[in-house]
Amino acid sequence: MPEIKVDISELKAEGGDVIKELADFLKEKTGTEVETAGDEITVKNDEETFSKPHIRVLLRKYLHKTELKEYFRVIGGKENTLVVKEIKAAEEE
Repeated sequence: MPEIKVDISELKAEGGDVIKELADFLKEKTGTEVETAGDEITVKNDEETFSKPHIRVLLRKYLHKTELKEYFRVIGGKENTLVVKEIKAAEEE
């Protein structure tokens, strides 16, 4: 598994600083190369040092740390892809 992609298209609404901080957070925690391009962050894995579930946990930790856990969640996407989705709020009546 050479790389894992994270779809951040819905998280981009929070601003560019959040995306840069997330990329830095993943780079620090995994110790590997992290690239940001468009609506996607790519974590390159040369030596099988981490797995998709490990990246999912790191994304959840980041959302909790930045107090975005109530608004976003991490779900699995296509092969080797994770998606940060906005939580749809229940309509109040």
